[in-house]
Amino acid sequence: MQRFTTVEILMITLISFGTYFILDEMYFRDMRSWLNGTIGQMGISHIVSYAVFGIPMFVGALIIHGRTNLTKSLGLKEPMWKGAFFAFLCTLPMFMGFAIFFKFNTELTLNGILINGLAAAFFEELYYRGFLFGQLYRYTKWGFIPSVLIGALVFGFVHIYQGTGLYETLGIFLITFLGGILFAWAYAEWNYNIWVPIFLHLFMNLAWDMFSVSDTALGGIYSNVFRVATIALIIILTLLYKKRNGMDLEVGKKSIWLRSESGQPKN
Repeated sequence: MQRFTTVEILMITLISFGTYFILDEMYFRDMRSWLNGTIGQMGISHIVSYAVFGIPMFVGALIIHGRTNLTKSLGLKEPMWKGAFFAFLCTLPMFMGFAIFFKFNTELTLNGILINGLAAAFFEELYYRGFLFGQLYRYTKWGFIPSVLIGALVFGFVHIYQGTGLYETLGIFLITFLGGILFAWAYAEWNYNIWVPIFLHLFMNLAWDMFSVSDTALGGIYSNVFRVATIALIIILTLLYKKRNGMDLEVGKKSIWLRSESGQPKN
């Protein structure tokens, strides 16, 4: 297998992600509407469209890693159950707290679960963390901060449509921007298991949608108390996991900005 330089991987990754992003912004809604008119199911149409527009990134990962290492390079070969179990433990405060302080959302629909839960969690984490952050941090000499900033900034900006005013928009951007950094950190520390951020994202979104918490990602006092509790658990349980298994932190002083060696795929 050909080994690529940091610059080459950077170019392939950014071109692949940029192509996806532009096509998605221009044609996603049209394709989803066409599919929905054909099959009559908006949730499935949303998922299929998301998958189709991600093809440039799958091609990019294929160029860098080849067919044999494709799924591994995106974190998909790691244990799914581990990501689901860890995410379930971490999001218990949100489910339990929301159940106490908020009413059950009687307007929750299958389409809502498929679009805001399943599709958002799986594709956003696979594309933003597994591909964009993952290729830069795992396979180049870039450190954590430069690798994570691009995806976290874009991740924050694509959610600001939820805001109705300046302060609300800024708040939504900040929360989703920091969320992108947190999910990337968890992805790296859990042996690049993409199922960890996928299930964290899924369960956090599901808890938010199951109860009448807020119409946006910003939320209020009570919702953010339980969200902070979940974030604290993500960090604490991850640190305990690393310590118990005698593992060094993946993100540390030697990997914040630049690294002496990259995690190039093996021949």
